[in-house]
Amino acid sequence: MPELPEVETIARGVHARVQGDQIVGVWFGSHREPFKTSPAQQEKGLDGRVILGVHRTGKHIVCELGSPRLVSETGKGKLPARPKKVANPPALEPEAQWIVHLGMTGRLLVTAPENPVAAHTHARLTLSSGRELRFVDPRRFGRLEFRDLGKVPPFAAAGAEPLSIEPQAFAALFRGRKLAIKAALLNQTLLSGVGNIYADEGLFRAGIRPRKSAGRLTGSELERLRSALRDVLQHAIRLGGSSVSDYVDADGVRGFFQLEHCVYLRSGEPCRRCETPIRRILLAGRGTHYCPKCQR
Repeated sequence: MPELPEVETIARGVHARVQGDQIVGVWFGSHREPFKTSPAQQEKGLDGRVILGVHRTGKHIVCELGSPRLVSETGKGKLPARPKKVANPPALEPEAQWIVHLGMTGRLLVTAPENPVAAHTHARLTLSSGRELRFVDPRRFGRLEFRDLGKVPPFAAAGAEPLSIEPQAFAALFRGRKLAIKAALLNQTLLSGVGNIYADEGLFRAGIRPRKSAGRLTGSELERLRSALRDVLQHAIRLGGSSVSDYVDADGVRGFFQLEHCVYLRSGEPCRRCETPIRRILLAGRGTHYCPKCQR
């Protein structure tokens, strides 16, 4: 499943390519699973909307949407039926959101309409710039949702943001918890966006065993972990995320951070620090990788 760096990479790529575009056509597939909001409701809500911006919230991609009348005040009168992309859309409060959760195999791609439509494509948004925004998901664990912000609140992640959480707030998340720290890191109601890859990599960089009880970590250990998680997530974003399965960015390009994994999926291989073979255990139902010498 794409984690924070992969979702952030896709959101940034989509934002750079579609900000200011107007949605002039909407198509949805027939499978029910991807739709948290009904296709008919999404089509009605999306058609004609202007994409004000795209960003990540937790493991979700959020498209902020405005009404076409909001960007018609450009000094050139009303927008035409198929307007060109607005280069610098005015800073406006969004009226709606289109929320994409990628699930395990989801892809959100910006492409030319003449490009072949991949199997398992569940949504195609035709844009005024002439491009398409497509959602592809072979296993159909992803979800698509439309929110009218005049009726419901904006989408918010359940847990804290690991890239910006302060030390005291981070430590408070784990205080008194008896479960293993690896399991705690995977709890999306505590931290949003950290999954199996970056929990393993963050714990390695912090020198902490994944089985260690979360509530027994010292203040210094928790601060090492907070800093390690932030650093590994930021570095992974710079490298476009980890392509260990189906993940690609908004252009269909694979990431590179998997080439720098220290422990994840490296069981039996020598540790990059001490050359001790990396071990794999099952923890909280997930394959967990660590160095028995570097992590205490």
